[in-house]
Amino acid sequence: MATKKTTTKNAPAEAPLKCPLCPRLVAYREKNATEEPDWFNAPVPSFGGNDARLLVIGLAPGRTGANRTGRPFTGDWAGDLLYPTLDKFGFSSGTYDARPDDGLTLNKAMITNAVRCVPPENKPVGAEINACRPFLESRIAELPDLRVMVTLGKISHDSTLRALGLKVSAHPFGHAAHFTVTTPWHDRELHIVSSYHCSRYNTNTGRLTEEMFHDVFEKAKELAS
Repeated sequence: MATKKTTTKNAPAEAPLKCPLCPRLVAYREKNATEEPDWFNAPVPSFGGNDARLLVIGLAPGRTGANRTGRPFTGDWAGDLLYPTLDKFGFSSGTYDARPDDGLTLNKAMITNAVRCVPPENKPVGAEINACRPFLESRIAELPDLRVMVTLGKISHDSTLRALGLKVSAHPFGHAAHFTVTTPWHDRELHIVSSYHCSRYNTNTGRLTEEMFHDVFEKAKELAS
């Protein structure tokens, strides 16, 4: 079992609201703030409590979704599938209404993103994924009860593995793939379950069906218990 340690870069678990690390994302953030000053327009913080046994790791905020509302997947097309799925398997209480003040709470679950700022065309580049990884590393490290991570999409999956110091080639992405891993910060094995991202494209094309998505979270619930 790996020995516990602090995160190597001593990053906080949440990016500062005026994070300067990625010039392209900063410029895009500022452009959005000029055009839509009432939006959140900042690195989107994780949603959920530190008692989380399940951590859902997405790609990045959507421009008119989480970048607007300030809560992961809230107002995004993908949230219309993710949040009802979390409710179905007991990971939330209340009613999701696509706004941050809807009163929804998560039950021993947390949602975060591999990249905290909205990228142009929903496509972060490698340097931006790498720059944001220390926040993800710290986010994972600071969840003492964590049991399972659900990674949504290959970028999320690969960045999570790299945050844990694991080889991507030894843990290939695939829908419903399941890996048992160790981390430097927990005294037990954890689980990674990967899924196709619940994006509009994947659901509209049938690459990801509701049943396929539910299968992933049914497995996650079993592993988180």
